[in-house]
Amino acid sequence: MRFTELLRMVLINILSNKSKGMLTSLGIVVGSATIVLVIAIGQGGKLDVADQFKNLNAGAIEITEGMSADSMMEQFMGGGNSGAPNFGGGMPSGLGRGRASGKGGPQMAAGGEALTEDDVEDILALVPNIESASLLASGSGLVDGGELDEETSFTVAGVQPDYASISNLEILYGDFFTEYDVEDKEKIAVLGYKTAQDIFGSAYLATDEIITIEGKNYSVAGVLSSMGTVSSGISPDEAIFLPYSTAEKYVFGNDIAPQITVVASDVGEVENVMTNIEVLLNENHPNAMFTISDAGSKMEAASKSANTLSMLLIAVAAIVFVVGGIGIMNVLFVTVKERTQEIGLMKALGSRKVEILLEFLMEANFISLFGGIVGVALGFALIPAVEFFGMRCEPVVLGGILALIFAVATGTIFGFYPAFKASGLTPIKALSQD
Repeated sequence: MRFTELLRMVLINILSNKSKGMLTSLGIVVGSATIVLVIAIGQGGKLDVADQFKNLNAGAIEITEGMSADSMMEQFMGGGNSGAPNFGGGMPSGLGRGRASGKGGPQMAAGGEALTEDDVEDILALVPNIESASLLASGSGLVDGGELDEETSFTVAGVQPDYASISNLEILYGDFFTEYDVEDKEKIAVLGYKTAQDIFGSAYLATDEIITIEGKNYSVAGVLSSMGTVSSGISPDEAIFLPYSTAEKYVFGNDIAPQITVVASDVGEVENVMTNIEVLLNENHPNAMFTISDAGSKMEAASKSANTLSMLLIAVAAIVFVVGGIGIMNVLFVTVKERTQEIGLMKALGSRKVEILLEFLMEANFISLFGGIVGVALGFALIPAVEFFGMRCEPVVLGGILALIFAVATGTIFGFYPAFKASGLTPIKALSQD
């Protein structure tokens, strides 16, 4: 029997039982749609993680006052380290400024010892493998000017010039402030993109204008490019950046509680840099506690969470495919039973065992391929609906290709045994059955 004749018989058998074929392919449709959505959600999760951490360098290290919840748990469970670790980078001990002194056990840094510009200078001068460092203090401040009808609260951040490169901030209009502006406590401000729009109606109109922060006038030196949502630190789009010394003097005063962001020159040296910073701060502030964390660990943890979600969804899709495959196998077993005499007649007319096998196997493949195509189309169509519920999805062509491959593979695997059983029937036995 020629292949074209075999193909024609397969199509006739499928088209003569359209409803049965469609119902049989239902499991494959669901499985294929699930694969497309799973890969879209996984890709969206990866991009979401990248967007959330795009304001942080992979080698960034954050130093904050006080203890994190994890650190406090370690202390309570007896997991804290005793004694200060040695410097891995060859920095001799005893080089900190030693500004703080006192007796008794450790206490929260908020009790009177805050991070200062001197700490930043010490870190840059004494800790090896440091590319840059900057202080950051943030809070809220009442702002007036532009198109605002009344004073409105905005996030105000006091930073040093290196903060722009550390956090990957890009200037859209104007300029970021310089070291001279910090030294002279200049009253200048750099606005986030959304903040500029909220105050002046347009980011373009904000440069060189005057705004009032806590009753004092500031000149707008620049406006940042839009960055979107970020998961670490403040949101640049919704903030107003001032020179650190200016913010300390005119906005925060004695209530300032800064953190330091450091960028290691080599990502592979982050652990050593963190250890060295810890030793230095322990010498400068013996009665204080600080939490030191790196951006790389945060990104890795977020990526692992996204990957875990993807794997769980893939497992669900695999289960759906198995269920769909079992459905195909059951229907083919029934079909073989119904067409036993037909199989006997074909064999009596000279059809070979392999031709019978191919006929039923092709029927299973056509049903699964049809289900795969419909499922892929349905999966891509459902992506907007999934995004409506707040989950980011990124359509990927590879998802559709993989779904089709899985669909055909499922039809082949689960259709083989019924097809093999059909091909094994003898003509006399098949023709004699009612």
